[in-house]
Amino acid sequence: MAYLACAILAIAVLALGIKVLSMRRSARQMLRELTEKLSEDTNTLISLSGSDREMRRLAAELNRQLRTLRELRLRYQQGDQELKDAVTNISHDLRTPLTAICGYLELLEREEKSEAASRYLERIAERTEAMKALTEELFRYSVVLSTAEDMTPEPVDLNAALEEASAGFYAALTGRGIEPVIDLPQTHVVRHLNRAALNRILSNLFSNALKYSDGDLEVTLSPEGELAFSNAAAGLDPVQVGRLFDRFFSLEAARSSTGLGLAIARTLVERMGGSIAAGYQAGRLTVTVRFPP
Repeated sequence: MAYLACAILAIAVLALGIKVLSMRRSARQMLRELTEKLSEDTNTLISLSGSDREMRRLAAELNRQLRTLRELRLRYQQGDQELKDAVTNISHDLRTPLTAICGYLELLEREEKSEAASRYLERIAERTEAMKALTEELFRYSVVLSTAEDMTPEPVDLNAALEEASAGFYAALTGRGIEPVIDLPQTHVVRHLNRAALNRILSNLFSNALKYSDGDLEVTLSPEGELAFSNAAAGLDPVQVGRLFDRFFSLEAARSSTGLGLAIARTLVERMGGSIAAGYQAGRLTVTVRFPP
């Protein structure tokens, strides 16, 4: 009798062990397939070779969630593309009337007018130029996101690129009372990057400093290829700094901006395999760009 009980127990343990092994195999299969489905652009679903009822229910639920996720992703992609197309069309549509306005302003400047009229025309011209700059920023953003730009890399000297960019912005910075301090390493830092994209990134970073700096700017380049723009910015807070790379995010202090400069910079940096981040500590804004060797 005892022998029979032991035999039955052994068979039960063996059956349970086989079931556990089968479930573990099914779980590993589902995990592997789920990882593949999430990382690949595919419409296939998780297939399960095991026959365990609960594991098959779990696979069915995962497939249901996958379908929902794909629908949401497709909806987001369609909406995102519609937004990009709208931005492109708006920027194109604004260019023509702005060009006409600028032409009429030039004609008005040649006419005789009162001192008050001259003052009003000067303000109108300033606002028109600001609108032109914003329109161009919108257009550049739509081009960066909507087209596959040529990102062919080449050896680029970061020291020289930074010196050239800072020289181009020196007049604008000093005009705002900002005396930039550029700290470069003794050795030249060379990275394989797209030169045009790097120039645009540096231009947007200097423009960002013009918008938010309280009167200073420190730019440093480390031998490891880390580029940091740091300036006092008492008007910011950590929450706002966390949103600086969001599309169309702009502060009241930067009303002449579309909030696309840093979004463009992030897109280009990431396309070239780098990373960009913003931090805020003790009233100072620091934007850091890293290009790995």
